[in-house]
Amino acid sequence: MTGALGFIGRALSQRLRDEGAEVGGVDVRAEPELGVVAGDVTEPGAWQEGMRGCDVVFHTAAIVSNAVDMDGQWKVNVLGTRRAVEGAAAGGAGRFVTLSSVRAFSDNGFPDGVDESWPVRPDGNPYVDTKIASEQVVLQAHAAGEVECTVIRPGDVYGPRSRPWTILPVEAIRAGRLILPAGGRGVFSPVYVDNLVDGLLLAASKPEGAGEVFTVSDGVGITCAEFFAHYARMLGKPDPRGLPTPVVLALVGAIGGVERLREGTTEMNAATVRYLARTGTYSIAKARERLGFDPQVGLDEGMRRTQEWLRQEGMLDSPAQAGP
Repeated sequence: MTGALGFIGRALSQRLRDEGAEVGGVDVRAEPELGVVAGDVTEPGAWQEGMRGCDVVFHTAAIVSNAVDMDGQWKVNVLGTRRAVEGAAAGGAGRFVTLSSVRAFSDNGFPDGVDESWPVRPDGNPYVDTKIASEQVVLQAHAAGEVECTVIRPGDVYGPRSRPWTILPVEAIRAGRLILPAGGRGVFSPVYVDNLVDGLLLAASKPEGAGEVFTVSDGVGITCAEFFAHYARMLGKPDPRGLPTPVVLALVGAIGGVERLREGTTEMNAATVRYLARTGTYSIAKARERLGFDPQVGLDEGMRRTQEWLRQEGMLDSPAQAGP
């Protein structure tokens, strides 16, 4: 497991352990009790030796951000993917499963209900473009016979420990800083982390997954206003405001500038605004038909579990707040 201590890597590792699998991994820091060694996925090293004899290598290590430049994201998201492929191939791994993103379709301009047959679209956003390039690295390795590969494109992954779609929104709502573009009518495509783990395990274990790309989400599109209102209710705060996109872009330009001066980087930028103004949804028909994927945790239950975790972490002001 690359990125073994990250949000998705940790959830997937725990599921595998619960099912009796032997799991090891690499991250920027070691955690020996979990079999995780420290390593830099952008450089060849001893961490690659841990892949030797593995049935499956899950590659979850990545920079997930709208605030890191192209060089920084390319090094981790593309070169790091190649290093992981090299380790898996040299170690004789049975399958290499990589996490891409639905953002490979670009953030705007794709048809509603888009499926995997629609061409990817670079758009100048470093995260989008490096995820597309990382897919090419993996599919090229599969075509060359280096190692059997599968690409997973998750939707908007939320749940316990999710930084982009749980922790950061909760912090922004608490501070009164979350303002939604497109009047809050942009389309959000949630996938609860346990549903994503189900999809990853199916993709890794089924012959039908080899050499394929699968979109994995909860199979629904809801408005951003509806999704983020769950967090507002947990906090006892008003629902986030929705404004026209040009107004939000102007506000983000001003507020984001202050944040950059204070913290150096911020996810409060034009790329995030464009992402939250999407109008299309993503089909999971291919994952359903070929893998038997069927998301089990709906939004209400997913938010209930997320609320419980937020309370345990001390991120909710009062245990008396109403549930989602």
